[in-house]
Amino acid sequence: MKSTLLRLLAAVAATLLLSACASVEVADYRAERPLLDLRQFFSGQLEGWGMFQDRSGKVIKRFHVVIDARWQGDTGTLDERFTWSDGPAGGNPERRVWTLTDLGGGRYGGTAGDVVGVAAGEVAGNALRWRYVLALPVDGKVVEVDFDDWMYLVDDKVMLNRSFMSKYGFDLGEVTLTLMRRPS
Repeated sequence: MKSTLLRLLAAVAATLLLSACASVEVADYRAERPLLDLRQFFSGQLEGWGMFQDRSGKVIKRFHVVIDARWQGDTGTLDERFTWSDGPAGGNPERRVWTLTDLGGGRYGGTAGDVVGVAAGEVAGNALRWRYVLALPVDGKVVEVDFDDWMYLVDDKVMLNRSFMSKYGFDLGEVTLTLMRRPS
């Protein structure tokens, strides 16, 4: 019995180790085109449509977002206003204001009021990967959730975004979003 349990634990540990080694890195996209220039894409007005799915794949919420994006030097501001399918809290759209900092070499830092610490971003080719912890209100409490956020530039007007949410390494769900630049 004890040796069976040890073999099972060893198999689980080996599977976790192998899956960690096989993960995708943003550098895997360095040859993809068009090249993503954060300052260029996140400049002006953007509009997006998305959904949140729980870990079973069921769509829990849908949303619309309008983003006012601008840069001054190495600092960008993304002023996001979300409207959710189940209605906004207090009758107003939810708002998140990101402050982005170009750290050079394709690396970015980001802060927002509900982001714990500093988000770490990296760009290569047509892809951006953001990793951060978001403080989410859930049933009257605030829960800190890990986000692994991937964005892929399709062309100069469209970006696809896929975010994976987890807590203590366990999948909670996924956010899918299509962003479009509004005509100037």
